[in-house]
Amino acid sequence: MKTSQIVVKAVTRIFFVLLLLGAFTLYQDSSKITHLYFIGNNKWTLVFPALLLAGFAALFITCAKQKYTKTDWNWLLVLNTVVLMIYCVTLYTRITDLVK
Repeated sequence: MKTSQIVVKAVTRIFFVLLLLGAFTLYQDSSKITHLYFIGNNKWTLVFPALLLAGFAALFITCAKQKYTKTDWNWLLVLNTVVLMIYCVTLYTRITDLVK
């Protein structure tokens, strides 16, 4: 049980640090990003990232409220956070390719 607590805390902290670094680097030169518009062909493509973010928020809140005592919830949060990190990294690389 102690291992899952350490892993979930480490992974969520890494996610928040990467999120802050990504936001900082994108908004450092905001003149390029102001002329960037996203037009989606299908609005259903936004459902899965929204579900991923909602799942992360729900799992993070419940795990923090229970002080990371439930091992299964901790591993679900780790898995959700890793998938969310992969999604954010691909989104970040896609945006930086469009800005350059």
